[in-house]
Amino acid sequence: MKLDILAKTETFDLQKMIISKIRDLINAKNLEPGDKLPSERMLSEKFEVTRSNVREAIQKLEFYGLLKSIPQSGTFVANIGVTALNGMIEDILRLEQPSFKSLVETRILLELKTARLAALRRTDEDLVKMKEALDAYSEKVNNGEDAVQEDLLFHLAIAKASGNSTMNTFMLIITPEIITNFEKYHVCDKSLAELGIVEHQSIFDAIKKQDPQLAKQKMKEHFKILYQYCYNT
Repeated sequence: MKLDILAKTETFDLQKMIISKIRDLINAKNLEPGDKLPSERMLSEKFEVTRSNVREAIQKLEFYGLLKSIPQSGTFVANIGVTALNGMIEDILRLEQPSFKSLVETRILLELKTARLAALRRTDEDLVKMKEALDAYSEKVNNGEDAVQEDLLFHLAIAKASGNSTMNTFMLIITPEIITNFEKYHVCDKSLAELGIVEHQSIFDAIKKQDPQLAKQKMKEHFKILYQYCYNT
């Protein structure tokens, strides 16, 4: 039976099940680093799930460096010992779906660093991207429209300007979840959106002036409401 339409929690559990079955397959066939896995079609039939479900599970294992997909060739076991591979997959299976609060907390910690680094490393092109995102946010707010996506695009522009690809990647990973849940949890009242324009401008100005301490401080002030949400202060 194909499983196409699932609730989010069910999808998360399904992905864990597929990862577990891939691990069992690797062990049962004594696959070693460099050995090829069966095709997505064969795995989907064997596990009785869709190919997209298999693809998502493989992508997750790729993200952690346990599998490697090569276009036109297939998916292979990465260059890691079986013991380490099994141990890492066990850790992955123990991971819980992150709560909205934990995502926001991670975002705060990351953005205090990215703001500081952006002030030190930003280029003129980075400033153009930040200004475009800032203007888009301001326009939406002034028109009384929802601007959650534009807000986060401004912050993603800062992350890119930090010059740290790992931090930028983490921001890209958590941003879609934050966009999805932001309105659901009503963290920021809509009346604060106009204040957001001023705060974004202050962050932008500090980065433009290449003042890392000021950029970090302005970002911290911008996250005051989120701090209260995460730490109940």
